[in-house]
Amino acid sequence: MVNKVTLPGSDREFDYLCVDDFLPDILTARCLGTALECGLVDFLLECGTASPEELADRFGADRRGMALLLDQLLANRVLVSHDGRFGLSEGFLHALSYRDLLELKLELANFCAYDVLSYFPDFVFRPREFAKKSDFYGLFAYDRCSERSEEAVRMARRWMRVTTLLTKYEAQACLKYHDFGGCRRLLDVGGNSGEFVLRICRSHPGVEATVFDLPLVCEIGAAHLQVEPEASRISFVKGNALVDAWPGGFDLVSFKSMLHDWPDEAAKELMARAAGALEPGGTMLIFERGALELGGTPLPFSLVPFLLFHHSFRPSRFYVDQLRALGFEKVEVRKINLEMPFHLVTGTR
Repeated sequence: MVNKVTLPGSDREFDYLCVDDFLPDILTARCLGTALECGLVDFLLECGTASPEELADRFGADRRGMALLLDQLLANRVLVSHDGRFGLSEGFLHALSYRDLLELKLELANFCAYDVLSYFPDFVFRPREFAKKSDFYGLFAYDRCSERSEEAVRMARRWMRVTTLLTKYEAQACLKYHDFGGCRRLLDVGGNSGEFVLRICRSHPGVEATVFDLPLVCEIGAAHLQVEPEASRISFVKGNALVDAWPGGFDLVSFKSMLHDWPDEAAKELMARAAGALEPGGTMLIFERGALELGGTPLPFSLVPFLLFHHSFRPSRFYVDQLRALGFEKVEVRKINLEMPFHLVTGTR
């Protein structure tokens, strides 16, 4: 039997962040990934406990190799041991409630690891050179999203799976700290799969939402939502937000994890266009990662994918200043600590 323990981080504001506890560094994270990939985690979920010998035989593993894997999983609090038998820890069983997020963060961190190990001096000293070499940056091929080729569809689905799953969890913070109850018509700019507005519509039955994004993104997003009960209240408008005409008449326009993709002047232009899509008294809402807060502590492996956008994340002051320059009133900022700082910035037209 496993003794009950107080879960580490159990006082955190958003429970799903517990997955990061098990991705502290590259080796222990890779051991966890191995245990998930080979089926060891699922085997212990089914059987409860097993000896090292049983596990080595079950998975056809070298016994010394299995001993090393189990040792590192024990050190990472994925496993507990009693009387020579290993089982999943209470804390890790709890983290498996968010298995989709855990596996995504593992996948992303592993994907980024090559870029960091190979090109980190470029990242520090020559960010533009790093961007040219990085495979991870190539994942987000927005420039292909006006095509309909098989390759463009494959690439778009790949990065949209990432943003959709992250948004599934990150939206909780925005919904907690912004009241969408008075909103009737919402426009989400660069809303890709529609996951953000889906979460809002699910919590607020009176909201009707529109996603404004590139053509291929809208097609994939509409397919993503078609089975959801809220799909009848969510529409997609295809277009390039910097070039094409915007729909109008909204009481809220949102940017969720979108503006950091653009240089300062383009971000200002997008915000100006968003102001024009609002009815008088409407709200602009920006929900973005902020700059990393550097405090002399090691960054966990789970944060590596977001670290690679270190040069793009802005302080909230940029958005505040632009809202005020556009004539917005009641400009407010709330900092929310997820795996890194998020800023929720709002203003009334």
